[in-house]
Amino acid sequence: MRAPVLTQKRAKSLRRTMTPPETALWSRLRQRQPGRPAFRRQHPIGPYILDFYCSDRRLAIEIDGIAHNDQSDRDARRDVWLRDQGIKVVRIPAVDVLRDPDAAAVFVWSLVSPQ
Repeated sequence: MRAPVLTQKRAKSLRRTMTPPETALWSRLRQRQPGRPAFRRQHPIGPYILDFYCSDRRLAIEIDGIAHNDQSDRDARRDVWLRDQGIKVVRIPAVDVLRDPDAAAVFVWSLVSPQ
C-alpha cells in the first residue's frame, strides 16, 4: 500500500534522526548477506512508518522505547491495521537492543531465515 506524501516525507526525516537503539540495530541489519532478505528502515506503509520492514517476509520490526508506554492503545490499533494488511509486527524493547545489539540482530535474522 502506497503511503501518503506527508508520511513519505516524515519517514525521510526519521531516517536522518534515528534513535540510538534504531541506529544500533540498523548498523547490523543493513549488512546484506546471501540468502538473507533485505530490510528497509523507517519505511512508510499506509498512514504509518515502520522502524524496520522486510518486504520479502512482510515483517515489521518495531523498537519500543519509553514513548511507547504512553501510546499502547495507538500501537494496538496500528498493529491490527498492519495485520489486516498481511504484515506481522514484532516489538523489541529499546533497552534490549541497547544492552546487546548483536543479540537483537540475531533474533531479527532468526525471524526471516528460511524455515
